[in-house]
Amino acid sequence: MKSKVYRKIMIATDGSKNAKKAVSCGIEIARLSEAKVYAVHVVPKYLSFSMFTGPRPPSWDEVYDILKEEGNDALEYVQKVGGDAGVKVESVLLEGHPDNEIIDFAENNDIDMVVVGTLGLVKATLGDTGIEKFLLGSVAENVIRHSKVQVLAVR
Repeated sequence: MKSKVYRKIMIATDGSKNAKKAVSCGIEIARLSEAKVYAVHVVPKYLSFSMFTGPRPPSWDEVYDILKEEGNDALEYVQKVGGDAGVKVESVLLEGHPDNEIIDFAENNDIDMVVVGTLGLVKATLGDTGIEKFLLGSVAENVIRHSKVQVLAVR
């Protein structure tokens, strides 16, 4: 079997505990192979406001600002872990449907491997609903199924 050298590794992160495990794994692989890391977070463009409860549903601008801030925090975490390991990290904040954006970025930027956590971030504001359980891992699953780029799923 022929060995593959990784020069560009993409770590898709949502800031969750599971994503942090994927960050550690991806950074270590990058360190060992002297690869550059692209830390990618995708801010969804659309959410169903029927998922929110309370006296006043938040405006899209309020939700977007929170999601963007959380995305920047997740990217800063990758930057810190990479910096501590001596790995060059470029942060990328995208907008759209997470699995599509991850796949497109990887294919359009000659990424050698995508690293993702198998479970996504669960927002407490969604409550304990069937929808919440349905969303768990769906981004990772779609990336694994549809990416033409090699994918490492970390749990």
